[in-house]
Amino acid sequence: MTTAVPAKSAARTRVQAQATLSLYDEPGPKARRNIRIWSVITIFALLGVIISGLIQFGSKGQLHPDKWTPFLSWPIWQYLFVGLWGTLQAGALVAVLGGTLGLLLALGRLSRFAPVRWICAGYIETARTIPVLLLIYLMLFGLPQLGLNFPLIWKLVIPLTVANSAAFAEIIRAGILGLPRGQREAALSLGMSEGQASRLVVLPQALRFATPSLVTQLVSLIKDTSLGYIVAFTELLYRGQVLSAFNGLLIQTFLVVTLVYLVFNGILSALAARLRTRPPKRSPRRAAAGPVPVAGAPFSDLPRPQ
Repeated sequence: MTTAVPAKSAARTRVQAQATLSLYDEPGPKARRNIRIWSVITIFALLGVIISGLIQFGSKGQLHPDKWTPFLSWPIWQYLFVGLWGTLQAGALVAVLGGTLGLLLALGRLSRFAPVRWICAGYIETARTIPVLLLIYLMLFGLPQLGLNFPLIWKLVIPLTVANSAAFAEIIRAGILGLPRGQREAALSLGMSEGQASRLVVLPQALRFATPSLVTQLVSLIKDTSLGYIVAFTELLYRGQVLSAFNGLLIQTFLVVTLVYLVFNGILSALAARLRTRPPKRSPRRAAAGPVPVAGAPFSDLPRPQ
């Protein structure tokens, strides 16, 4: 006899079905075993490198307390945090501008109009090929010769936007192509136009599934802001260089700067991992609806209105 399916079971089934939809294939048992083995080997190798480095530092007197005591004072950390703030400012600008441009490029590359596809594809392939350092040198030395002299932050932001917009475009395009075709077709069957189907149905789901990869790209973007030292922009690495020249503690200063990068990028990486495994939120209205009726269920098994 057919009975109603409990709401929790139905919700769990929907979560499991949606969790399997990903930009990448789920590794099999052999692949997972190899990942665990190589993870253990990598951890031990890193521990060996760290221990060896500490021994070398200790033999050269680099671990002496006098060389680390200055980093317990607030003025030094305040000086470095100003550089971190500059890094965050540049990263936020590149994320907003590069993400917006990447979204337009992804939609353009999927356009039905061939000229639009060719232009967007040409931009993406060109931007992925040109080194970011070359673009920064162009902003620093080339454009001023033509009378275009931008503020320091834009000499860093514009090249990073050009490079990262191409990466964002490919990630978003992969998210769109990874969705079942039935999503768009169902939206069109409801009377939506192509633009409405893309804006209201396809893009929200594609961006949600691509969010972990987008956050991972954001981590890479934050690391690329360290190229700001070339244009003397006040970011974290540039502040570390100035501080090491002032206190003469080169190794200690750059180890502290590395630690700051590790902590901040580690937080972003943890966020990406959480977004990759987090199930979608249940709608409060749907959760309160009670059990889901099944075709063929007797009327007595269906929920009665209160």
